Amino acid sequence: MTREDLPDSASEDTQRPLEFQSPIVEKRRRPVVHPSAPAPLPKDYSFTFFDPNDPACKEILYDPQTSVPQLFAIIRQWVPQVQHKIDIIGSEILKRGCHVNDRDGLTDMTLLHYACKAGAHGVGDPAAAVRLSNQLLLLGADITLRSRWTNMNALHYAAYFDVPELLRILLKASKPKVLNSTCSDFSHGTALHIAASNLCLGAVKCLLEHGANPSVRNSKGQAPAEVVPDPMDMGLDKAESAMIAKELKQILQDAVPLTCNLPKITLPNYDNIPGNLMLASLGLRLGDRVLVDTEKAGTLRFCGATEFASGQWVGVELDDPDGKNDGSVGGIHYFICPPKHGIFAPVSKITKAPDQTPSSVTSTPRTPRMDFSRVTGKAKKDKKASQKKSLSVGSLDKEGMNIDLGDQVLVAGQKHGAVRFYGKTDFAPGKCHSIIP
Repeated sequence: MTREDLPDSASEDTQRPLEFQSPIVEKRRRPVVHPSAPAPLPKDYSFTFFDPNDPACKEILYDPQTSVPQLFAIIRQWVPQVQHKIDIIGSEILKRGCHVNDRDGLTDMTLLHYACKAGAHGVGDPAAAVRLSNQLLLLGADITLRSRWTNMNALHYAAYFDVPELLRILLKASKPKVLNSTCSDFSHGTALHIAASNLCLGAVKCLLEHGANPSVRNSKGQAPAEVVPDPMDMGLDKAESAMIAKELKQILQDAVPLTCNLPKITLPNYDNIPGNLMLASLGLRLGDRVLVDTEKAGTLRFCGATEFASGQWVGVELDDPDGKNDGSVGGIHYFICPPKHGIFAPVSKITKAPDQTPSSVTSTPRTPRMDFSRVTGKAKKDKKASQKKSLSVGSLDKEGMNIDLGDQVLVAGQKHGAVRFYGKTDFAPGKCHSIIP
């Protein structure tokens, strides 16, 4: 009996069922980096790129002698003929014993990276890319692997090339491991940053649906909404891109959650309270003088719900043209006022304006002192009544007013009191009055 006649004990192991059986070369257990090689082309071939639909090219593709590096070189060709056949070429690479996480030596990309790139609409074919990606994920493809040249993982590539079909299956397999992972080539931005900066509307919507964080900031301090290209910088030939940019920015801004450091218990909900009840609870009514942010003075013209924001808002007609509108927002008039005199603010931003009173005493011309010693009854009462009309706010001048110690005065138009002192003090220049209620 020769050695060839002996049973091969090792063949028992090869007969065990595997997830993927290579008909040509046994599958390796560890990934490797394949050296770079040129793409094979048929002799006397008239094109510079590989076309899997051409009979001669197809023969090369299915030839067992065509190496993995050569097949990687074919995949690198960014032409529709190749990218639309990504699932077929990828399967041929796997048949040659390639590990699912093997890398192309020239780009340091895995088959999953190439599949995500091949999903680009136009040059690529999302359906073919999804077929190959599903096969790779079943074989254990690692979604977290990054190309050493671009620092991008599979999710980043799918976001960059705007392939929501691939994003869904990648996130289903890895969520939330890579959802908010960052990439140094994009200022350490997330997949959401990458999609936003490239106007990938479908990718942005898909990422947000799966819980991507719109508040994460890159190394430049920018949120995804802030990396969207400015529509104003786009020419007339890019009107469609400008519209996408505007929509993208709005979507991302709306997705950012509102934050507030105050405890919720201090934030009462006024959404369902009618405007008149709201004002009454604050001691206000339409037509009252108010201050907005304690700075801008005006007249209260509106209080209630609006179309431009939730909750209760007040509309104020400012005294000066420091406002933002004429009482209307988005074509809806809430009140009428001159342009730039109208402003809207939350109820918490307004306060009732203090009564406007003179800042100094209203003095009367000097008159001769009258002798009241012989005047009785009503005359004395008239004297006191006239004295109460005098006002004092701190700039009283005894030489310009007929005020004596003990006289009753009205301070700032509000408080009554009696003059107890007049003269110089240590705490203020000039002469001061001391008033006791």
